[in-house]
Amino acid sequence: MASLNVGNLGEFLREQRRTAQLSLRQLADAAGVSNPYLSQIERGLRKPSAEILQQLAKALRISAETLYVQAGILDERHGLEGVEVQTAILTDPSLNERQKQVLLQIYESFRKENGLGGGGEESAPRGHEDERVTDSHEAEADGGPHAT
Repeated sequence: MASLNVGNLGEFLREQRRTAQLSLRQLADAAGVSNPYLSQIERGLRKPSAEILQQLAKALRISAETLYVQAGILDERHGLEGVEVQTAILTDPSLNERQKQVLLQIYESFRKENGLGGGGEESAPRGHEDERVTDSHEAEADGGPHAT
């Protein structure tokens, strides 16, 4: 059933790319994929891996979870909880990357506290949890190409 969502994923990616005012080539370069491969994804001919979706999400400045749901990798009822908020934060042009990551950390900590986050049962000392999350986000942010 996930392969039925590939067309929807392609349409969604094309819409996000146009909203970001990126050409197919610009997005392909920013995400580190070939222009023809991205074109095939957008036309629904290829189903990208989770890793490629993550690269595309980073280049589009949207949450990877949003693309995972579109691709059928994440269950919609689980994946959409909070995705709109995360997407709003990640796509807000008035915030810098550090501000976006801090807001996401705060949002996720509230969700976990209320039993809605991904690891609700897992608890770490509060001071160390923030450092761990920040380090992983900074590693993600520094891992991609910096074309700007």
